[in-house]
Amino acid sequence: MKTKAIRLYGKEDLRMEEFDLPTIKDDEILAHVICDSICMSSYKATKQGTVHKRVPNDVSENPVIIGHEFSGEIIEVGAKWKGQFQPGMKFSIQPAINYEDGPVGILSAPGYSYKHIGGDATYIIIPNEVMAKNCLLPYTGPGFYPAALAEPLSCVIGAMHANYHTTPGSYIHQMEIVEGGNMAVLAGVGPMGLAAINYAIHRTDRKPGLMVVTDIDQTRLDRAASLFSPEEAAKNGITLKYINTKNFENPVQGLLDLTNGKGYNDIFVFAPVPSVIEQGDAILAFDGCLNFFAGPSNADFKSSFNFYNVHYNYTHIVGTSGGNNDDMEEALAMMSVGLDPAGLVTHIGGLDAVIETTKHLPEIPGGKKLIYTNVAMPLTSLADFAELGKTNPLFAQLDKLVSQNNGLWNVDAEKYLLEHANKI
Repeated sequence: MKTKAIRLYGKEDLRMEEFDLPTIKDDEILAHVICDSICMSSYKATKQGTVHKRVPNDVSENPVIIGHEFSGEIIEVGAKWKGQFQPGMKFSIQPAINYEDGPVGILSAPGYSYKHIGGDATYIIIPNEVMAKNCLLPYTGPGFYPAALAEPLSCVIGAMHANYHTTPGSYIHQMEIVEGGNMAVLAGVGPMGLAAINYAIHRTDRKPGLMVVTDIDQTRLDRAASLFSPEEAAKNGITLKYINTKNFENPVQGLLDLTNGKGYNDIFVFAPVPSVIEQGDAILAFDGCLNFFAGPSNADFKSSFNFYNVHYNYTHIVGTSGGNNDDMEEALAMMSVGLDPAGLVTHIGGLDAVIETTKHLPEIPGGKKLIYTNVAMPLTSLADFAELGKTNPLFAQLDKLVSQNNGLWNVDAEKYLLEHANKI
């Protein structure tokens, strides 16, 4: 079986190559990748090469396939797994498999560490450890892009589950956000912030009473409000406010005033910016928990934190990176019954767009960049479909299908793209 894939050879060294996959072993599975969502973590791995903790030291001789937010269809199943998986099954993968014998030990992950599995490929071989750790997850919902976006959604699910609170006089931590509490999502209208808003609004087991989402870009705030409106949140018992902190003379005081001075029980920081972290620290309530979600590229990244409040007001900080199997299963279950992550997606492209998109990801505005790995297509903003459609029938139809869905990517548009776009 031949595959086309984007492989990492070292710092800034990505190559699109066609090569033969070996015949699968009895404990492996052959799969067809359909789509991959490009993550900032792939950009970091490309920038850092072997310095990255998940990239093997011998990557220059044994390149790895990048991409870890992907979905597809099973083609062939080795004898060991035939009782659990069948050809034709749609799947997503939890990439943080935590397998001590992987290429870089316990940090090994598809999309960073393996020669034959990663999201930016047409065909892959799923190794035994993925199934052994229950990280190959069936998806039964419509389309493929929701399953590809299950991994980023699982990250925000894990973050909310990881927050904790205490009771004075007790050493037992109460995990999770505060039911009916005040939540702040700072710098929260990028792709991952949107995922957090979507999840917080639609989960059924625990919700904040007040959710304040901040940014300094009014255009992005307006788009977020159009996707996840205060009216929709109110139907689910949440008061949702989008705040441009540039409009406050004193942002800390302005955000505190929204809580009548009580502060925020749960804060999620979605940008590795010291001033945003310090702003979050300053608005924590008694026993408030700040979750630093944004992973910095700089290994020496630092910010100040008020330890007077840590001691006397019981404030605390956590950090999460990725979700676990339970988080992935929760994400897939929510998508299978109707939670649509399409609001995260602002660009569509083919496998030939991966290299430049990955290398320049921080410079490209908008949300998630969704790659269809069997398609040849430049990275294209959904907002440009109408103009391109004046001369290209493919984009004309895609624009029609997207326009019928409030400007959002959708299963019908995906199906049309897969059937009519140029093959890679």
